[in-house]
Amino acid sequence: MRTTSKIAAVALGTTALVPFLGAGVAQAADGSTMATLRPVALNGVPANGTAMVTVTGNRINVTMAASGLLPDNPHAAHIHFGASARHECPTASDDTSGDGTLNTTEGGPAYGDIVVSLTKTGDTSPKSGLAVDRFDTAPGGKIQYERGSINVSSDVAQAIVDGKSVVVVHGVDHNNDGKYDGNTKSDLDPSLPTEATDPAICGVLAAAPAGGMDTGAGGTSDSSTGMLALGGGLLLAAAGTGTFTARKARNRA
Repeated sequence: MRTTSKIAAVALGTTALVPFLGAGVAQAADGSTMATLRPVALNGVPANGTAMVTVTGNRINVTMAASGLLPDNPHAAHIHFGASARHECPTASDDTSGDGTLNTTEGGPAYGDIVVSLTKTGDTSPKSGLAVDRFDTAPGGKIQYERGSINVSSDVAQAIVDGKSVVVVHGVDHNNDGKYDGNTKSDLDPSLPTEATDPAICGVLAAAPAGGMDTGAGGTSDSSTGMLALGGGLLLAAAGTGTFTARKARNRA
């Protein structure tokens, strides 16, 4: 009888744990999101692109392709999120200074703070938000970026899956002289011109559609169609990697 009682107690304890184990699995962020990157309002950058972020728990894989950016200059790129942000790209109404352009701070209410720095090497935290020596320099005006196993917090992972995060690529040549210069200083770092940090292109990460990403009617210029096609290939490869990783994780469980 004592043995039977012990077995029953163990069985009861195991049963009691099941809801908690199930809750843990349900809370894990996991999914694939995509964004179409379009010119930020008022800043007049003739660029666009695509981005994909796959989330597995607290790790993300990022793939991004863009064209039409200022060539051969560093372009800081980030994932932004803020709990109180609008979770969207900024509009002309965000130009609080009235100077006819948007800087990073003015875009903050729309997309929130930096939560991931899309550097090519090293740290990816917000601390590297202005690490201009580690961002893509857009040779020929094009970015082809891919980086995996970036650690993020649970809140950030969930925000990405929930469609509340925004990809922003910075760097605007307002005076069209082929470099970052001008008398106006950056709102983020006064040692830099505002051109170096103003937002250029932007897109909200949303759940990846089953049939591929809709780039939107008229959202792609002729000059970047080829680049977007390349980006689509990179994104599909990233999606496959994410699926394979998820399957491996399930097989281990």
